[in-house]
Amino acid sequence: MRATDQFGYDLTISSVEAVPHWNAAVTAFLAHGKDTPQHLEKTLEIAPDFALGHACRGLFCLLLGRKELVSTARECQVIARKTLDHSAHSERETAVVDALQDWLDGWPSRSADRLDTALRRAPHDALLLKLVHAIRFVLGDSTGMRRSIESVLPAYDPAHSAYGYVLGCHAFALEETGEYEMAERAGRLGLDHANDDAWGLHAVAHVHDMTGRAEEGIGWLEARPDRWAHCNNFGFHVWWHLALMYLDRGDADKALALYDSEIRKDRTDDYRDISNATSLLARLEIEGVNVGARWEELALLSDKRAEDGCNVFADLHYLLALLNGGRRMGSERLLNSLRSRSIGQGDLGHISQTAGLPTGLGLEQYRLGNYASAFHLLSSARRELPTIGGSHAQRDVFERLTIDAAIRAGLASEAEDLIKDRVRRRGAPDRFGEQRLETCEKMQRASKIMLNEGLRAVPA
Repeated sequence: MRATDQFGYDLTISSVEAVPHWNAAVTAFLAHGKDTPQHLEKTLEIAPDFALGHACRGLFCLLLGRKELVSTARECQVIARKTLDHSAHSERETAVVDALQDWLDGWPSRSADRLDTALRRAPHDALLLKLVHAIRFVLGDSTGMRRSIESVLPAYDPAHSAYGYVLGCHAFALEETGEYEMAERAGRLGLDHANDDAWGLHAVAHVHDMTGRAEEGIGWLEARPDRWAHCNNFGFHVWWHLALMYLDRGDADKALALYDSEIRKDRTDDYRDISNATSLLARLEIEGVNVGARWEELALLSDKRAEDGCNVFADLHYLLALLNGGRRMGSERLLNSLRSRSIGQGDLGHISQTAGLPTGLGLEQYRLGNYASAFHLLSSARRELPTIGGSHAQRDVFERLTIDAAIRAGLASEAEDLIKDRVRRRGAPDRFGEQRLETCEKMQRASKIMLNEGLRAVPA
């Protein structure tokens, strides 16, 4: 039978009683709500042959980047496809099922392209918009995120139930493409229309980070903890942003306190939680902070994920934990997994080859103390690194390690070039960059003194 969702589009669903639960699941997904799975489960319990619901569940599983959930996604695809084959469905619903198959075939980029095509034909569908946004985020495709949203943005106004969430997505895409003032305005406006839009809230926090305004960022987040209290583990990520701002202010103790009380409050092995933790610990150690035994917990969890092979961004953060936690065999298994994938087909093969493997090998050399080799490996992958996914702020840990490796290897000129390029990419200097630039200048002055023939002792 046919029903209509909250955005005015047809649903092919066996019971109208499932529709309110479906609408609730979609809204929770837009808000990064922890109750998204419960609403979706209730929908499928009432309407077990709901193809769109199963396809979305499959895509949600793949977005989580866990090996065991790939088989669940395949099961979702089988059910959804079987339902499509036995009854007529809308073009929009079929596109989501086909997009799931694209990703299962190894091409999340094709999945995003297919959903973008469907979105242009159904511009008011915020579910499609958010799915495209999420997949392109995993691919590090900030330009694609922005293009996707702006192609349908005129279809949204305050009367649309998802207007605030759409503005939050636009804010993030603007921030990731360097339009910081526009991003901040969009994020703030979005919260006026959807006060639980944690994504938009965090987009504004990104602007504060990228423009070197740590104090304002601290105030922005600390005044609004209720805006992400409803979140799934994305809430831990917002706390991570607050810790980064305290670190930029020079308050490592506060950053560590947030690590213990909020960021690792639930010691999950979700790759997003692991990435929050490992990247913060790595930043702290670069600053000379002793983080104690905190690496051990992360290394133990990451060892069990070393051969997941679902997401290069996840792999590199697992590797940080394994290397710093002293799990040599786990590190080797993960690097071997990257090597195997680097000769494979699909998006993952290309990303592993051009960005994942050289970065992973660079991290290994850094941990071994071979800083020149680490610098050359890490810098060789630098231009391709966005393809691993995540945000500029998340990937900045690898930028910092590359700069630190150059300084430790005595490559002051190379480190200075990286720091200045980092400032250009970010939009403003921060404490990390300013301090390292000062170090480079001291190294270069010392080098000039050492090479000054006029200062050499004259033989008697």
